[in-house]
Amino acid sequence: MKVFRDADADLALIQTRRVAIIGYGNQGRAHALNLRDSGVTDIVIGMRPGSDRTGQIREDGFEVVAIGEAVRTADIVMLLAPDESHAAIWTEHLRTSIKPGAALGFAHGLAVHFGLIEPRADIDVFLVAPKGPGRTLRSEYVAGPGMPALFAVARDATGAAQAIALSYAAALGCGRAAILASSFQEETEADLFNEQAVVWGAVPDLLEAGFETLVEGGFSPEIAYFECITELKLLADLIHDRGIAAMREAISNTAEFGAVTGHGRIVTEETRAEMRKILAEVRDGSFVRALTDEAVAGYPRLRSARDAATARGHEKVGRDIRSLAAGETPE
Repeated sequence: MKVFRDADADLALIQTRRVAIIGYGNQGRAHALNLRDSGVTDIVIGMRPGSDRTGQIREDGFEVVAIGEAVRTADIVMLLAPDESHAAIWTEHLRTSIKPGAALGFAHGLAVHFGLIEPRADIDVFLVAPKGPGRTLRSEYVAGPGMPALFAVARDATGAAQAIALSYAAALGCGRAAILASSFQEETEADLFNEQAVVWGAVPDLLEAGFETLVEGGFSPEIAYFECITELKLLADLIHDRGIAAMREAISNTAEFGAVTGHGRIVTEETRAEMRKILAEVRDGSFVRALTDEAVAGYPRLRSARDAATARGHEKVGRDIRSLAAGETPE
């Protein structure tokens, strides 16, 4: 895999462009702030009328206008609204408004890879996908090290698409760490798989199951929370710093031997078969169809899941423990 850094990017390319950020949520706000701090002076935020983000945008010092107006004069349009809204935004506001020779960028390749939108042939299409949430993208920029990102080009109408993508990634601070060459397919399918089968789907399930098993076994909820949920950060930090194998050098022989005896009992061949099934559902478009259907229906499954998660017993325990750690009195 080819790796690019700040030295490989021409920051002046993005500094001399008018950039329209469409959406001001998880990624949009961090992108706008990082771009501005990297010397990009011409930034406009495109939002739907009546958006509840308008106050925050103006408080942050950016101009906020209707999406179509933002796009019409922009050299680079970053579509950072939720994936499932991209098709409607493209059809209603972008398809006829983006000027020829402009660049259309994404932080996730879903809409292009799965054909939710079909960008015009006269515009560049690129991807810059920071490998973490917007809040961390911002904090890593401010702290200094930056966050790694993937980049890809789906269409190079002007001959400058890669240079623009690298310049944009560098302005986000990603060139301080690493900008990794990828493709829309690779970034999209790997990310969707991870979200379901590993980090955001399976890991929280495992933490909750461990907590519930200890509580059912008669242990106090606070001890169960510390053992099964709080310690995840310690593990994540060690793996981040050392890798999985070397992580074990930092733990006790007891913990390491426990890992050996537990290996293969939770993640079984049946688990791996289910992972392969999830990957197949990502690749054949089943997941994306379910996502778009969920959006059309008004997100009933998401709303139900959020309500159920909030009501789980470990949530109050977690709030109390965080209060204790902050020197406060739990509720």
